[in-house]
Amino acid sequence: MTRDRFAGKVVLVTGASSGLGAACAQLFAAEGAHVYAVARDSARLAAVADGAAGVAGVAGVAGVVATHLADVADPAACEGAVAACVERFGRLDVLVNNAGRHDFRATPTVTHEGWNHDLAVNLSSVFFLSQAALPHLLESSGNIVNVASVAGVIGEAYSAAYTAAKHGVVGLTKALAVEYTRSPVRINCVCPGGMDTPQASTIEFPDDADFELIMRVAAPRGLMAASDVAQTVAFLASDDAAAIHGSIHVVDAGMTAG
Repeated sequence: MTRDRFAGKVVLVTGASSGLGAACAQLFAAEGAHVYAVARDSARLAAVADGAAGVAGVAGVAGVVATHLADVADPAACEGAVAACVERFGRLDVLVNNAGRHDFRATPTVTHEGWNHDLAVNLSSVFFLSQAALPHLLESSGNIVNVASVAGVIGEAYSAAYTAAKHGVVGLTKALAVEYTRSPVRINCVCPGGMDTPQASTIEFPDDADFELIMRVAAPRGLMAASDVAQTVAFLASDDAAAIHGSIHVVDAGMTAG
């Protein structure tokens, strides 16, 4: 059955060139959204946009995909992406803060630059994109879906900066939800476990890493499909989740259950 939950809606997705971001862009387009796909890799972003437009066509809905190159580690680029989206489509209904990067490093090897970059990509971008988007979301009674990680609710070895940033995304989601409780805007967070994405296939670990510690966060059923996690993102962004605000949804195939 064709769904059109996002017909006429404008959805900005960051980190849209691969993995969960690409899956979200494709799903929103398939359900009728005008998607503003933001990432750094122009070739991969164009391929995702072409694929998403094709899926929308097959589904028989008028989904539109526009692309925008930006490095969300730069606050000015975050503000520029939101402004460009609104200029392109005239409104903004959903912001999906998906962009992120997970690099495994032994704590003694983390540099000042590495720490600051990890927080800029994984946490500060969420704040600055949300800050820029909120005036438009107040006008449209829209919502924000932040993508954290299971590292936002538990600890991960060799991931001090990433884990700190993702815990920060969870805290930021709750803080904004309280601040905007009396407004029509909804703000929620998804914490995915391991997904079968390009990043998963290129992960490097410290030479002397204790893999028993790393495997403590291994998915018991294997890596999830990004498209399955995208379904949770889309649900939270849709009117089906009208009563959900300030919630943290762990999507990990049972990894943190026991």
